[in-house]
Amino acid sequence: MKQKIAIVTGITGQDGAYLAQLLLHENHKVIGLTRGNHNDNQNGLSYLGIKEKVTLINCDLLDISQIIKLIQQHKPTHIYNLAAQSSVSLSFQQPIGTFQFNTISVFNLLEAIKIVDPDIRFYQASSSEMYGKVNDLPITESSILHPLSPYAISKVAAHFTCIHYRESYKLHISCGILFNHESYLRQNTFFVKKVIQESIKISKGQLDVLKVGNIDIKRDFGYAPKYTEAMYLILQQEIPSDYLICSGQTISLREIIHYIFDKLNIPHNLYQIDDQLYRPAEIENIYGNNAKAKKELGWVYDLDVLQTLDLLLEEELKNHA
Repeated sequence: MKQKIAIVTGITGQDGAYLAQLLLHENHKVIGLTRGNHNDNQNGLSYLGIKEKVTLINCDLLDISQIIKLIQQHKPTHIYNLAAQSSVSLSFQQPIGTFQFNTISVFNLLEAIKIVDPDIRFYQASSSEMYGKVNDLPITESSILHPLSPYAISKVAAHFTCIHYRESYKLHISCGILFNHESYLRQNTFFVKKVIQESIKISKGQLDVLKVGNIDIKRDFGYAPKYTEAMYLILQQEIPSDYLICSGQTISLREIIHYIFDKLNIPHNLYQIDDQLYRPAEIENIYGNNAKAKKELGWVYDLDVLQTLDLLLEEELKNHA
């Protein structure tokens, strides 16, 4: 039987590392693409003990000739595109760069597949941020898109680019529309990671106060290693489609802070609202319906938000220097 070969863009990120671990377990050869002009942090791959098991290659996704050459050379059966400028806050500061990378990279990948090998199965990491100003909850795959940030706008453009190539050229392209998902490998600029890390420092007398922005918004949070299982399952389907990957629950950021503070016996008056941390536009409340993913993919997800926070806090405490 021909070995499956998977190219994973953004392999040094949280999702890329967990996905690579799963693909290796499923006997795929894994080729991870990194940015040559960027010092990619490979700590996640090292933490999972798989750094030496994946082939890392520098590739500029804005250069289609590099992608074509890579596909011709390595002959992948699957490509998982997780590469993006993924910070919503940063996208307000760098809207053009965010849009440019998050859209042109997808066009280049899909054009390269169309040119070299149309049988390659392609996964696109779409985002719940695309829905933005929500009309009805819970979100489903057919909900109206109304993006509220440059990041979200770029993800909408990339998402519809994938749908266009799937419908027009009959390529095997599927999108996983992931809601917030966290793990120990998450960058410390993301809200939950920041809250847990800085709360631990407060509990140990290493920090005086936690500074946060708008904490009355609500989000659907899940556990990243389980979400990457859904990514894998999506590309195992014979018919490509798009799937919401979410917990189906919502919790306010204020409740998250209180829960972590209570776990660490920290008084609630040790966090402060900082107006500088507010965004120009914000989704007030969002959560999704994961019924399609559970039914069609056989994806099993039964963690609630507080169980996820327990897992994150436990691992962070275990690794805290």
